[in-house]
Amino acid sequence: MNFDKLTEYLESLKDSHDVKGLDLIVRKNHGTLYRHMQGYNDYSCSRPVSEDDLYYLYSCTKIVTVTACMQLVEQGRIGLQDLLSEYLPEFASVRVADDYELGDFRNIPDLNAPSHRAERPILIENLLSMTAGLSYNTASEPIAKLREKSGNMAGTVEMMPAIARMPLLYEPGERYAYSLGHDVIAAVIEKVSGEKFSNYVMTHIFEPLGVTDIYFHPGPKEKKRLAAQYSIDFATGKKSPKSDNSFCLTKEYDSGGAGLIATVNGFSALLDALACKGMGANGRRILQEKSIRKIGTPLLSPVQLDDFTVKGMFRPGYSYGLGVRVLADGTKSKSPVGEFGWDGAAGAYALIDPKNNISVFYAQEILGMAGVYSEVHPRIRDLVYECIFDESGLALADQNSDNPGQFWSGVRRNGTVK
Repeated sequence: MNFDKLTEYLESLKDSHDVKGLDLIVRKNHGTLYRHMQGYNDYSCSRPVSEDDLYYLYSCTKIVTVTACMQLVEQGRIGLQDLLSEYLPEFASVRVADDYELGDFRNIPDLNAPSHRAERPILIENLLSMTAGLSYNTASEPIAKLREKSGNMAGTVEMMPAIARMPLLYEPGERYAYSLGHDVIAAVIEKVSGEKFSNYVMTHIFEPLGVTDIYFHPGPKEKKRLAAQYSIDFATGKKSPKSDNSFCLTKEYDSGGAGLIATVNGFSALLDALACKGMGANGRRILQEKSIRKIGTPLLSPVQLDDFTVKGMFRPGYSYGLGVRVLADGTKSKSPVGEFGWDGAAGAYALIDPKNNISVFYAQEILGMAGVYSEVHPRIRDLVYECIFDESGLALADQNSDNPGQFWSGVRRNGTVK
């Protein structure tokens, strides 16, 4: 197993995309196959990237949220076909915009847009599969007013009436549009569990895996460990420092869609467990294998798939399952059909492969970076599989080992093996 090509590509990102710091970990069967850290984690480029760095994971948070939801589904406390209004009554009388062209992100319907009463109810599964009709308008008038009225302290459940007031983009279950659905699921989890969402995921997901370095609202000590984050202006292309996460709507709002802050080691422990049929490296189970299969099952109709691949997220070969992309066409990727995961607004990338018990997690911090989803992530994915498997599809380490399944566990940092 030789990861030189992957290392070479990662090192090229400094020049090709001005990535000042990054961290990548590849795991299989709970062992670390490869780890590469490079660059710096501060704006002055004087402090090297380290395992202690914290990253804004943005939409990689959705993997955590669907895991939490499926735990409660396994317990019979939530049903995927349940009406959302059974948990959050404010969604019982949602309205749908009369005339909205899907994909027009500059003209998201507001309270003044002509609308009509929704003919279909929103189901829990609709929220997870992004087919509920919700938008991703975090700056809507109802949200802004509630933030002001609450003194920027409204919690996750408290924010739901504001989200419910906004017109849907389409009838629930009809089309696909990336949305605040996972934020709403976080509120459902709070209602069902009686726990604040951030507390729930710590108690029922990360602590069982032996991980404690996970945050939604970092304190002063944690903020000092945040990797330097940048934002690129779409109009000018200028890169500038950015010090917060605009998806965390208030100081008390736990965003199920984009709120998580974690180390690479901490978050990869979850990805590793999901890749290994729900079992963590410490032997603790967080999900049943059947739940993981459900998460990674493509759910989109042909019309919805068109919305996902053409009008929304350009990811060739993929469909969408429960909060994750799911590879449906193996000719488009070196990874196998059924591989799933998601990414984040600042460039984080998560891959879960239950077939081979492989997980990949890549972290960087550049909002608005061109080509990160269409070029960088697919290239990392394909190079990982090229480095692990030979042309016959057999893992090189398996072929060369007296104990099939025993993989090289060396760690590569900045191009050197330790």
